[in-house]
Amino acid sequence: MTTYRTSGFSAMPPVVKNLIIINVLMLLARFSAEQVFQVPLNYKLGLFYPGSHQFEPYQIVTHMFMHGGIAHLFFNMFALWMFGRVLENVWGGKRFFIYFFITGFGAAFLHMLVNHLHIQSIMSQMPQEQIDMVLAEGHNIILQQKNYTQPLMGQLNAMLNVPTVGASGAVFGILLAFGMLFPNTQLMLLFPPIPIKAKYFVIMYGALELFLGVSQPGSNVAHFAHLGGMLFGFILLKIWNMNKRTFY
Repeated sequence: MTTYRTSGFSAMPPVVKNLIIINVLMLLARFSAEQVFQVPLNYKLGLFYPGSHQFEPYQIVTHMFMHGGIAHLFFNMFALWMFGRVLENVWGGKRFFIYFFITGFGAAFLHMLVNHLHIQSIMSQMPQEQIDMVLAEGHNIILQQKNYTQPLMGQLNAMLNVPTVGASGAVFGILLAFGMLFPNTQLMLLFPPIPIKAKYFVIMYGALELFLGVSQPGSNVAHFAHLGGMLFGFILLKIWNMNKRTFY
């Protein structure tokens, strides 16, 4: 039996520690780029819809290390620290590293697929002249923190020219893995402060994300990215566990 220390930053397993460091540094780089050079780094490294003129393939990776602000970063990194360190200690760094990126990519895939369906639905209700206008000038309007007052043009512009940022998809995949490996572990909720088993917490969170994703299409929160991280995490765990009765 191997005993792992779980207290203190220096005691964190290396992949989790380095992911947290990189994410913190990227937020500092974003603030510096905006304040010193007037470069909106989230609009360079965040993930745009592939049909947008702003899309670049590297954004599939870089968006996972960009965040909207300190609170967004804190909650993602807190969950990564809380659950990710346990998984890395069980799996080892290599497997955890693979899991983190597969769930992050899966989250981006499902998010973009749902966005594609929504964008196609919006475009089908718009004349081509309005679509061309959004494609030609929409990005600059967003950079000025403005948008079209015409509802469909505004929705289309936001979906094409507002980037997706954050490690939330991978974090939700980590949450799912923790719930599957340690289903009866008691977690303490913050609001309300009551204990709940990990398996019920994961089910509750997944159901909430599905409800919000369906009921609030085009929301500023990428609910289907969260679900994508959980879905691809579930598939990957099943593949890894195909010939085993337990995960460890």
